[in-house]
Amino acid sequence: MSKDTVGILALQGDFEMHRQMFSRLDVRTMLVRIPDDLNHVDRLVIPGGESSTMNLLMKRYNMMQPVIKFASDRPVWGTCAGLILLAAKIDDPQIQPLGLIDISASRNAYGRQIESFVAEGILRLDGNERAYEMVFIRAPKILSASDSVETLGWYENEITMAKQGRVLVTAFHPELTDDLTIHEYYLGV
Repeated sequence: MSKDTVGILALQGDFEMHRQMFSRLDVRTMLVRIPDDLNHVDRLVIPGGESSTMNLLMKRYNMMQPVIKFASDRPVWGTCAGLILLAAKIDDPQIQPLGLIDISASRNAYGRQIESFVAEGILRLDGNERAYEMVFIRAPKILSASDSVETLGWYENEITMAKQGRVLVTAFHPELTDDLTIHEYYLGV
């Protein structure tokens, strides 16, 4: 397992829960709020939150291009809103995604806040399949993925976790469970 410093984008959203999960793994974290912070981390997590607000704040704090550059040679993981921001295509013209993973996604496709739910999905990590409790909160759906994207998770035959190179995305919130599996997996990406 890597002993890198994991940066967690902390402009808006559920960054503290990711920080707690990595702390349980004895992994150093740093909250990332300005472009220079990226110079002090080895990996980056873009947490769940409000994707349009996060997109606006990333633009305001000049984080878009620095994150794209960071992802050229270091791992980036986006959960829920983070998936939307990392996608190549989004169904909302108000959001300018970073285009770091060749997927098309739909915002809030699993329903509104009141329709949030927890369900058993399937993960295939390192060739092994297992059941995994997935927490969906206003979650996006991955509508399509190119052949260069590896599918790692499903819920009812829909892709919920995918990876392309060093970019990992989850439509659900692993940080809201007690299961460290995906956080551990990300440290090996």
